[in-house]
Amino acid sequence: MKISTLLAAVAVAVAGLSSVQAMAKTPLTHEALWMMKRVGSPEVSPDGKWVVFSITEPSYEPDKAISDLWLVPTAGSAAPKRLTNTKAAEGGVVWSPDSTKIAFTTKREGDEVDQVYVLDVIGGGEARRVTSLATAATRPQWRPDGQALLFETMVYPNALDDEANKKAIAAKKARKYNVRTYEHFPIRYWNEWLDERMPAIEVVGLEPGAKPRDILSPTKLAHTPGFSGPEGETSISLSPVWSPDGKEVVFSATVERWNSAFSEVNYQLYRLPVDGGEAQPVTPAKGGFRSPTFSADGKSLYFGYAPRTEEIYNLARFSKVAWPAGGEITTVAKDFDREPERFQITPDGKTAYILVPEAGKTNLYSVPTAGGKPALVIEPATGGYGALTIPQKAAKPLLIANYGSSVSPEEIVRIDPAAKTHANLTNVDTAEAATFDWQAPQHFWFTSAGGRQIHNMIILPPNFDPSKKYPLLVFIHGGAASMNADAIGLRWNYHLLTAAGYVMLMTDYTGSTGFGEKFAQAIKLDPLKTPGLEIDQAVNEALKRYAYIDGTKMCALGASYGGHMVNWLEATTTRYKCLVSHAGEVDLESQWGMSDGIYNREVTNGGPPWEGNPIWRDQSPITYAKNWKTPMLLSIGERDFRVPIGNTLENWSTLQRMKVPSRLLVWPDAWHWILKPEDSRHFYAEVDTWLAHYLKDGPAPPSPGAMTTPK
Repeated sequence: MKISTLLAAVAVAVAGLSSVQAMAKTPLTHEALWMMKRVGSPEVSPDGKWVVFSITEPSYEPDKAISDLWLVPTAGSAAPKRLTNTKAAEGGVVWSPDSTKIAFTTKREGDEVDQVYVLDVIGGGEARRVTSLATAATRPQWRPDGQALLFETMVYPNALDDEANKKAIAAKKARKYNVRTYEHFPIRYWNEWLDERMPAIEVVGLEPGAKPRDILSPTKLAHTPGFSGPEGETSISLSPVWSPDGKEVVFSATVERWNSAFSEVNYQLYRLPVDGGEAQPVTPAKGGFRSPTFSADGKSLYFGYAPRTEEIYNLARFSKVAWPAGGEITTVAKDFDREPERFQITPDGKTAYILVPEAGKTNLYSVPTAGGKPALVIEPATGGYGALTIPQKAAKPLLIANYGSSVSPEEIVRIDPAAKTHANLTNVDTAEAATFDWQAPQHFWFTSAGGRQIHNMIILPPNFDPSKKYPLLVFIHGGAASMNADAIGLRWNYHLLTAAGYVMLMTDYTGSTGFGEKFAQAIKLDPLKTPGLEIDQAVNEALKRYAYIDGTKMCALGASYGGHMVNWLEATTTRYKCLVSHAGEVDLESQWGMSDGIYNREVTNGGPPWEGNPIWRDQSPITYAKNWKTPMLLSIGERDFRVPIGNTLENWSTLQRMKVPSRLLVWPDAWHWILKPEDSRHFYAEVDTWLAHYLKDGPAPPSPGAMTTPK
């Protein structure tokens, strides 16, 4: 062989090796997961030409994370460009009716709380502050003529303007004592103690010098005992929207909040004249209302509606009521045993597209607004859609959404229903995601001992070799009214947990959503036993199907209801080498007395504890404490009022009393979830060490105070 030919061959080989090395994929790390940019929900201009969205650039350092607004054309003809560059994040972004401006809330220099700002996207320039309130402004909405905005805020009793609220705030600060006083339930929610403030709706014109006007607080409704709005994870929101003519506001509220200790709380849709007057019900129906939305022609008001019954779960069905007449509710998605997560109406008003969580995915359906059974449009191979929106003044129907999966960070996409596919408008994390050694979940089903079809997913580790044996992590989702989603999560990331060489099993047990109303309701009077048996059967089924699972090395993990189930496994089986329980209840009775919500627990368990239903004891893990043997890692946020710290301390005391190897993590700044970046990193380090010790014969976790988190 000529020397030149030999050198050429060597060069080709080296180039090929370099190419292979360049393509080598790496396991997911906490740093890679946490520092990955995060794409927010799309806000599409009414003319359908532009999408505004946020990009969050995280940081481990306090107050160093960045979140700004970006703009991209829906045609996909240009890369996104940055709209804002400020310290504070923007929220509640909404386009003006003429597609030239956006309104949003943020806290900029000189603001003590969030205020409403307006930015001219087309004309350019700096954002203009519209409000200067003592109480924070949230969720702005443009009046249909574009000349005014409504927004929400929380006000003090009988404070009808900003000056009155300032005085109430000053008086509270000036008190020489510090006490919370209550006469009615509820007193706290998720992570905060409730106070005397009430939700309000204010309207502000956009002319110079205009001052906001509270249109709700002066009404009789706002002064009715038990008045409030629907409660979300972090705030109360009335979800107000303008009527098509801009003369009224429609919102959801209750006057039954104080009844929550002994009944379900009903809400109603109300209509309120903007120029003064009393709020009146839109429909006599009571229950739960979600996302009130008007059709483009203004003749129908659409929403999700769930009646209140003595079941523990009711589907929020896609429904409508005539406008402006109001009256009885009509169900649009008839004979459809799934709950729409989001809906959007086409500009011609004839079709609705809805997003539906099912068996780990979120699928796209369509249904005639005249009524009918939804038809499946797209079932993605992996993951699913979110934040669907349809601009109402676009030249032709346009569907914009998020798309993501457990191996695809969320990006903004344009959906083509006819082609049953989508095209990316952003690729913020696409290249980085391609560098990770991760695989989409494998799905399988089995028939439970009770005759139900049970859905499961398997997550494989990096560098997976089917000829090897891997320890098994049995991950149990919370809820129970939820499901295992094929999506990237920070709180419990499947691929981060399996990165050290574990296979993961996830089971949608009885009580899970996405499998029909009856399936979710069947957990009533059986809160832990049947789901526990189904998880046990799922493990057996996985061991039969997948030879690469080592059934002698298994650990169960979960948080919230998943933590409840982990505690139940402690009480009912010794098949696991170890357990990890975050925010899990161990005693149904004490959880009833300490939680931020109690009546739904009575419905689940067949009446209050003193009426003697045996479920309260028979399905409490602590009842079987004499059987506890499996080493357990406990974790709890000190500010968690959903599953308060008392249950974790009760669990801890029992483990210590029974001399079960155990470790307790108390997060003073956390609530139901661990959200601070360094707390999260340390949590995963603790879990990794715990798993390695019991499943891989690694060293024991270090003594308290000695453990450091790898940087």
